[in-house]
Formats: sequence, C-alpha cells, structure tokens
Amino acid sequence: MTRTDPSRDIRTVRTTPGRTVLISGAGVAGTALAFWLNRYGWAVTVVEKAAALRIGGYPVDVRGTALEVVRRMGILPRLRDAHIDLRRLTFLDEDGGEVASVAPHTVTGGVAGRDLEVRRGDLTDALRTAVHDDVEFLFDDSVDTLDQSGHGVDITFRGGGRRTFDVVVGADGLHSRTRALLFGPEELFHRYLGYCFAGFTLRNTFGLSHETVMWNAPGRAAALYAVGDNDDVHALLNFAHPEPPYEAFRNPESRRDLVTAVFADAGWEVPGMLAALRDADDLFFDAVGQIRMPRWSSGRVALVGDAAYAPSFLTGQGSSLALVGAYMLAASLADRDHAAGFAAYEHHTRAFVTVNQDLVGEGDATLFPTTARALEHRNDMLRSLSAMPPAEGRPAHSALTLPAFVPVAGQARSPNTR
Repeated sequence: MTRTDPSRDIRTVRTTPGRTVLISGAGVAGTALAFWLNRYGWAVTVVEKAAALRIGGYPVDVRGTALEVVRRMGILPRLRDAHIDLRRLTFLDEDGGEVASVAPHTVTGGVAGRDLEVRRGDLTDALRTAVHDDVEFLFDDSVDTLDQSGHGVDITFRGGGRRTFDVVVGADGLHSRTRALLFGPEELFHRYLGYCFAGFTLRNTFGLSHETVMWNAPGRAAALYAVGDNDDVHALLNFAHPEPPYEAFRNPESRRDLVTAVFADAGWEVPGMLAALRDADDLFFDAVGQIRMPRWSSGRVALVGDAAYAPSFLTGQGSSLALVGAYMLAASLADRDHAAGFAAYEHHTRAFVTVNQDLVGEGDATLFPTTARALEHRNDMLRSLSAMPPAEGRPAHSALTLPAFVPVAGQARSPNTR
C-alpha cells in the first residue's frame, strides 16, 4: 500500500482568501472537516438536520492513524478522560452458558492502553467544542436542492434559505441525501453484508460493569454493553437476513415486529430485551452494509466519511475513517482548487479506506456466525484467544501516514503537530 511520507509534504500553503464551504452533517466526519478547513483559512458553514448534537450514544473506536488526527486537533487529552474502560467481553452459547471471557482487544484488533473507545456523543462534542467559535452551525435544517454552476454551488435549504458556496461536502452518513442528489440512489453503492441490527438503551438491572456480554445462536446475536457501573446498558440485537427488509426501514412498527419475530424463541435475557425494545425511544434499526463508490466527488461537491465509504460497524473503523478522511480532504484542498484537491484526496486516501473496508466481507462476520458449524468454529477460536497475549493492533488501522499540517498565515490558533 502507498504510504504518504510527511517529510515530503512540508510546504508553504497559499490559500485563496474567502473560499466558502458548506458541510452537510455535524457528525464526526463533518465536524472534523470543519475544524481542518477552518485552520486552512476557509469560511465554513455546517448544516445539520437534527435540532442539536446528540449526547451519549453507542461507543465508537478511535484507532491507529485516527489517533494522530485527534492528537493534532488538541482533543486527545479530553478523549482520554472520556475513554470507556471496557474490561471484559464474555460470549454465551444458546443456553446461556459461558463459552469464553476474553480481553476486548484480542477480538477487536485494538491496542490496550493506546486506542480509544468513547461514546459517540462525547467525540462529536469534543470536535464541536474545538471549532464552535470559528464555524457557523445551522441546526434543524438541511439541503433541499443543489445546483452547480461554473462559479459555485447554489443551495436551497429546507428551511427556505438560499446561499451559494464555492464547495459543498456531504458528510451526512450512510443514507446520504447529498450522495443521492449528486450520484443517484443509494442502491447503486450500498453493499449489503447480510445482517440487520437494532440498538437501544435500557436500565442496567443485570449487575454488569465495564463489560459486554454476547449471546449467540446461529444467525442471531444479542449483546448487553455496560459502559460504566450505574449507566444505562446499550443493547444490540443482530441477525442474518437474506435481503434488506425494506418495509422495516420505512415503518417503525414493522422493524419492532421483525426483530421480535426473529428472536421470539431466544433465551437468556432476550425476552426482557424484546420487552424493552417495544418502549425504547432511542431505537436505531438498520442494515449492516458498506458504501463503495468509484469516485467521491463530482464538480464542486465531494463526500466524506460514511457518505462516501461507510465500512460497517463490523470493522469497528467507521469513526476512524471519518476522522482520517476529513483530515486528508482538508489537506488536499489547502493549496489546490477543488478539482485538483478532490483528485488528491481520492488518490492519497482510497487505499487506506479499501484495506479497512476489506476487514470484513459479505457473510464473513466472525462474531456473528450463521450456521451451527461456523458458530462452533468461532467458539473454539474464542477459547484459544482467552489464553493469548494482548493484541498489537491490525495493520489496516495504521496503514496511512498523515501529511504534515502547515498552518495558514494569520490564523490565531493552530493544532498540535509533531
């Protein structure tokens, strides 16, 4: 894989004054991109359809190259303070008996004491705090139409406003509206991996602390993830499904009915989880899939993060790819016009994205076997892992070296660099 040598990337950045960018989406990718483009002298506006940033949320990982991104942003100490110290990962068989209890990093490929796991809301809050004084945020609004001309992108907002920007970036997630407006329906780029999942929170009545317990049957998994001692528990119900259940995506009651039917005869704590599912006000249901695109930009509009290259939660690399992709896109635009910048972004980032997406293949989710034979094979592997030394990290996580950040002259603040 091609690696970027930062020693060959030290240069004087000459920016074009007053360049404007609209970023659609205030998640990890969008807010990180806002940070870096602001540091390169851009006037940045972020539009977010939610009324406010979501707090809490399911834990996400920051590993490998992404750790260097957050270090350069100056938010690594805050994220270290927010780190979730997951100490144990226990697997149960269909009858609720223990199969193995292992150190989490032996399964995830992370490195204990170095990699981070934080609530998604803690990460997005740290990112926004780092940039909120310098960037315009428009909440409770979204892009309705975009029209490219030779001199910019004309935007109509759902709230009724109209503005023109030099560049627009879609950082609006797996089901990106920006991508649909620019490239066409999601089905053209979505690679379904054969699973669906439901996630929600419930009270910690299980005596769990800093641990995950996962029950498995062929094609089905139920997990309880306790991030602390008294906090609510994150519940996950994951199951194999031959095709995406489109009706469940459209109808909240259909998704609850589907999950309940799939797990109707399950034991362990699953009946209580299904009861909580019915009343959950934070239920998130989706297919497990990736976004694979031949190109990430068209004209003056580009995509970043899950909108361009969602890797799926099976890789554990969604947030890390978002952070690295945002850094690389901003660096590529620093002293280039949009056409050359977007081309450089793809050239220097695609191999890193691909090797991380390839951590999992269709029907190849090691933790979620679909047959009894595959489940027994996985259990044998877990029993052997319990006796193994800590993981040293997967090469894919660190398979790109970041180019150096060169501060823009006149900027009041610059992030930490080597």
